Amino acid sequence: MLSAKRRWLPVLVFLAGWGVSHEADALAASHLAPHRAIYEMSLGEARSGSSISAIDGRMVFEFTGSECDGYSLNMRMVTQMTDSQGETNLSDLRSSTWEQGNGKKFRFQSAQYVNDKLGEVTMGRAIRDAPEGDTVTVRLSQPARDELDLSGPILFPTQHSLALIDRAVKGKTVFQAKVYDGSEKGRKVYNTTAFIGKKVSPGSEDANIEKAAKERKLSELPSWPVSIGYFDIANGDLTPSYQIDFRLYENGVSRELLIDYGEFTVQGRLSSLEYLKEKKCK
Repeated sequence: MLSAKRRWLPVLVFLAGWGVSHEADALAASHLAPHRAIYEMSLGEARSGSSISAIDGRMVFEFTGSECDGYSLNMRMVTQMTDSQGETNLSDLRSSTWEQGNGKKFRFQSAQYVNDKLGEVTMGRAIRDAPEGDTVTVRLSQPARDELDLSGPILFPTQHSLALIDRAVKGKTVFQAKVYDGSEKGRKVYNTTAFIGKKVSPGSEDANIEKAAKERKLSELPSWPVSIGYFDIANGDLTPSYQIDFRLYENGVSRELLIDYGEFTVQGRLSSLEYLKEKKCK
């Protein structure tokens, strides 16, 4: 089986959600709503050669903050995977990040439990040489102390979400960027290519919208179907390691998740959505 950390990497990146200007950041930031969302995770399709027979789990995602205070993202995902031999593994992934509003600083920590035993722990921080600079210095404290420099332009997760929404609003259809979120022991940078579909106008939502989305009136907001491929820079892969499809709303909320790992897919259905109190910049 794939390690649980690698399996759920795309979810962390997209929900957190290049080289965008400060002006563009401010424009997109006005649409990000602090919120807590719960997704029910399940196996979508097991293709030929896959060893996965069932996936059942839940993800709780919480996004808060503002441009002046910085953005905080807390996520916990508990999933049970069953392989073709009937063997099950329980994964509990917990992740917490903070990102400065101007994109200069980023802190991250994550812990992975497998069958209730603590496994991988990652903790560190990244500092950009300037808010719009290309050089990022990463200082890791776990799993081992180390320092590394990343060449850019590189975006942190919330920067990426802001830039993606900004391009969608402007009618752009393709968005390529490098993203760093502290994954893979804090050493991984991914090339990403996002394809942004035709805008879905308010009021034109399908009849199968989830109850949680309907109650929070998501259909009253513009949205876009988005597909993002994640490519391994180190290996120079021409095919994505993962691909994630989702419906992105103008306020930063997402639904209709579908993660494609090649051999199998995982679905995420929005089951609860709560908007949180927003702190205004002084």
